[in-house]
Amino acid sequence: MTNNDHWWEPPLAGTEAEHLVGALDRLRTTFRWKTDDLDAAGLRTRIGASSLTLGGLLKHLALVEEQMFSTRLSGAPLGAPWNTADWDSDPGWDFNSAAHDTPEDLYALWDATVERSRATFDAALAAGGLDQLVHAAYSDGRHISLRRLLCDLIEEYGRHTGHADLLREAVDGLAGEDPPAGWHAKSEGPRRRS
Repeated sequence: MTNNDHWWEPPLAGTEAEHLVGALDRLRTTFRWKTDDLDAAGLRTRIGASSLTLGGLLKHLALVEEQMFSTRLSGAPLGAPWNTADWDSDPGWDFNSAAHDTPEDLYALWDATVERSRATFDAALAAGGLDQLVHAAYSDGRHISLRRLLCDLIEEYGRHTGHADLLREAVDGLAGEDPPAGWHAKSEGPRRRS
């Protein structure tokens, strides 16, 4: 087994930044595996009383990525499609509107957003390290660090990857903790450099 077989694995011994990014990328990869290669019906499947769907999670996590590495990092406003949504009348627009998107559009949105997030994070890390303060601040004016921003995104993926695990098993029985060796998304989204 080579590193290319499990390209999503964090380093065995690396810097703090490499381990945090590695943890995030492992969660991103597991999430993408759990949502991969589904048709519209699969992406719209619900279980129990929950309205949560894999398509909704793809769109929601694309929004969270965009918020973290634009609004919270630098104060930049959200772009399309987020800036045209009517958030006042539908606060869950990211989850709800996904039912009207094609699988190709949902995968492309998430994949492209993650690729932008990686590039933006890499540039921010190079410019000031994990200790640098970002635009996001508490009401008392205290700003959070790039490290906290990254940890918040890891936490968000941890929660929603668990949801995706349950939903995907309900769709077609796919279960497991990790993608199989050599796995790549069917639509071949971006992945971390190995």
